[in-house]
Amino acid sequence: MEKTREQLLAEQEKDIIRLEQYQHRLERLENRAKYLSKAERTARTHRLITRGAAVESIVPEVKTMAEVPFYSLMEQILSLPEAQAVIHGTLHGEDL
Repeated sequence: MEKTREQLLAEQEKDIIRLEQYQHRLERLENRAKYLSKAERTARTHRLITRGAAVESIVPEVKTMAEVPFYSLMEQILSLPEAQAVIHGTLHGEDL
């Protein structure tokens, strides 16, 4: 049985509505992904600023250091066995 023109137009209209619904759903999901990604970036930025401020408050001299010497200093400090123990939570059996 062949469909009438009206039936085909009605199906087309339903399909268009369904397509629009899927497009809106996709748009909502994309917006949600952007929101979550932005939240992660914001949290990371906050964490980096907070930790950088902590380093500067403990060692004010690093404020005037250039980037390369600062990184070199951090690498030297963090490679010390005591620092490694703290990082890995093994200093005196403590979990940090």
